[in-house]
Amino acid sequence: MAARTVIIDHGSGFLKAGTAGWNEPQMVFPNIVNYVPCKENPGPSYARRRVSLGIDICHPDTFSYPIERGRILNWEGVQYLWSFVLENHRREQEVPPVIITETPLREPADRKKMLEILFELLHVPSVLLADQLQMSLYASGLLTGVVVDSGYGLTRVQPFHQGRPLPASGKTLEFAGQDLSAYLLKSLFKEDCDRRCLFQLETVAVTQMNKCYVPQNLGEALDFRERQQSALDESNTYQLPDGSRVELTPMQRVAPEMFFSPQVFEQPGPSIPRAIVESVESCEISLRPLLVSHVMACGGNTLYPGFTTRLFRELMGDHVSSTKATVWAGSNRNFSVWLGASVVAHLSTYQSEWMSREEYGEHMRM
Repeated sequence: MAARTVIIDHGSGFLKAGTAGWNEPQMVFPNIVNYVPCKENPGPSYARRRVSLGIDICHPDTFSYPIERGRILNWEGVQYLWSFVLENHRREQEVPPVIITETPLREPADRKKMLEILFELLHVPSVLLADQLQMSLYASGLLTGVVVDSGYGLTRVQPFHQGRPLPASGKTLEFAGQDLSAYLLKSLFKEDCDRRCLFQLETVAVTQMNKCYVPQNLGEALDFRERQQSALDESNTYQLPDGSRVELTPMQRVAPEMFFSPQVFEQPGPSIPRAIVESVESCEISLRPLLVSHVMACGGNTLYPGFTTRLFRELMGDHVSSTKATVWAGSNRNFSVWLGASVVAHLSTYQSEWMSREEYGEHMRM
């Protein structure tokens, strides 16, 4: 079963999907659906629209994010995205077993709804619901340590011991990649900023990927960038899709400083390093040296140049333990959750966690 299991890691920013056993997901696309008016169906209002993947350039104001800040807000959109993945992995009309990673801030009824969609509407033969942070832990090859996952909608910190989360020690910060994008959108386009303008969204995305980094010292970095600006350094300029050029300010270049100094960007605290320290300090004293020596950085925000180095320096400066802090960062850490689920698909110890369609039917009849 493991060889054909499909893994779906549905995050706030992107959906990652693919067959277990690969080194990375084969499908990665934005967590976005759009609704286009459907003239052929003159039924009730909900039936007069057609849902599809991504942003429709002819109707750019109709898109939405089915999951925001780790919370499922649009089940119709979620179902469409999962259906799209399974159609692309169907073999000879056979629907494969599925591992779905669960959103961190799910409501009690969310698990029931997920199983209903998978078994009753998508007709999967068996399902395993997996915790996202636990999957990131398994991707590292470790069983004890602190998982730090900073994605598009949330930043989360969770200590683990022997593969299990330590109770009352996790932290969830509601500032992440989308807040960084919002800051750049507003600072680049000012009063003209429009979060539904494709041109502006593309400009922000490319700026983040190609120009932004985490400084090791904010004050020194700003002074350095100011001097470079006066010298018209090419690295401070960005060419827009229409050919015009924009000179980036020093603060725009170092915007990922938001994760280390949220107050500078009017974001709620604490910073990521501070959240790690508070999380570790809530654990037993005897476990703290082991935890702080195994800090696992995961999620797309940790890919910014300078992120892991700065995180290490901040943890060393906090003296959370006499043990030297160690930050573990894999090259595919933006796919850590998916990779961990790929590992679990091959573990015999997880066989009892799977639910078959027959077991689901029996449970619903009870």
